[in-house]
Amino acid sequence: MSPPHASRRLAAVRAKVAALEAGGQAANARLPFGAPEVDLALGGGLPLGRWHEIGGAGLEAETAAAPAAFAALMAAPLARRGWAVWVLRRDDLWAPGLEGLGFPADRLIQVCARDEAEALGVMEDALATEGVSAVLGEVEAVDLTAGRRLQLACEKEGATGFVVRRRPFGGRFSKEGAREAPGSAAATRWRIGPAPSEPPAGEFGLGAPRFAATLERCRGGRPGAWLFEAKSAFSWEPWDGTHPLRLVADLGDRELAETGERRAA
Repeated sequence: MSPPHASRRLAAVRAKVAALEAGGQAANARLPFGAPEVDLALGGGLPLGRWHEIGGAGLEAETAAAPAAFAALMAAPLARRGWAVWVLRRDDLWAPGLEGLGFPADRLIQVCARDEAEALGVMEDALATEGVSAVLGEVEAVDLTAGRRLQLACEKEGATGFVVRRRPFGGRFSKEGAREAPGSAAATRWRIGPAPSEPPAGEFGLGAPRFAATLERCRGGRPGAWLFEAKSAFSWEPWDGTHPLRLVADLGDRELAETGERRAA
């Protein structure tokens, strides 16, 4: 019979191994888009328990309209599993608009931060809070130190973060805010812009919002460029469990998919 202290040591080792295995499984968790081209580039889907960077060019650097909508659509399935927190730089987030995109606005908590440092701090606290599954924050730039802190916060409860790069209105343009910090801890980096919508066949008017999305970098994956469409926009139909973004075309080929051959993500 082994002595009591040996049994305790063995139990401690087993507990440690179980924790490492659980952590490894959580670290490998991914949210697939359901489109083979996109999921292959991402290594199986959007990595969960990490934080992602979504930005835009031109006026989008200040309004962040397209990047914010795209980030909300990526976070929507996660928000249905727990609470979502949105850290704002300006009090201009329109919840009914998010609901129209298919984001569960009733699961959203909005926090308005006074400056960059406070926005990053609130994101850290929210990511490390039990019951929170997704955190979106409007930040101009994330340096290496802040990025590592965000990643550590993600790992505490397994929440996923989305940094929506946004320069304050009227703010002076900075070189630091225009480029990714060397060695950034972001799992993926996206560049999002608006794209012309297209009404359903045989109908007139506006179609669902579309996004020209470029995956600029992905840890363990490869870059890509695609045209996405908000699947649930304006339909108000119950969520069917599929990803709310639909792949319309691969922008690398510069060709739109034929009508009726769109692939649901």
